[in-house]
Amino acid sequence: MSRIGKKPIPVPAGVEVNIAGNVVTVKGPKGTLTVNAHRNMKVALENGEIIVTRPNDDKENRALHGLTRSLIANMVEGVTNGFKKELEINGVGYRAAAQGGKKITLNVGYSHPVDLEAPAGVTVETPAPNKIVITGADKQAVGEFAAQVRKVRPPEPYHGKGIKYSDEVIRRKEGKAGKGGK
Repeated sequence: MSRIGKKPIPVPAGVEVNIAGNVVTVKGPKGTLTVNAHRNMKVALENGEIIVTRPNDDKENRALHGLTRSLIANMVEGVTNGFKKELEINGVGYRAAAQGGKKITLNVGYSHPVDLEAPAGVTVETPAPNKIVITGADKQAVGEFAAQVRKVRPPEPYHGKGIKYSDEVIRRKEGKAGKGGK
């Protein structure tokens, strides 16, 4: 039994929800998001709450129930508050520079700077040369772009150099334990 799927999703003031068949569109101050719910799931708007129901207790329907509810809840959260991922750059001479909120240039130890273009609906800022803040209404797009930025130079365990999430903990390794002499 999906405990997540049974929870109703409250619709805050200033958020408009439109349900046409299985297409759910959520419009709010931060933008508009749309999801195409699975054909087995029934989505309804009742008393200012979005309710997701399933036809039976098949394994697939139980899994889709919680998934559909989470996707719609993330859309409502995204158009009201938005999502944010923060990354840190560690390393001598490593830095980032955002250009116009859509493009980021990374200098992270390669012979050339790495340029990345943010997808639509995602903005990038660099409050400091070693900090990157990625924001947007779509949780998946924000997380995906943050993963792409991190993938350019993942943190390494010996010196801790690289790009990491601000809340990520890097387990450090000791390195070689030399013999001491000949």
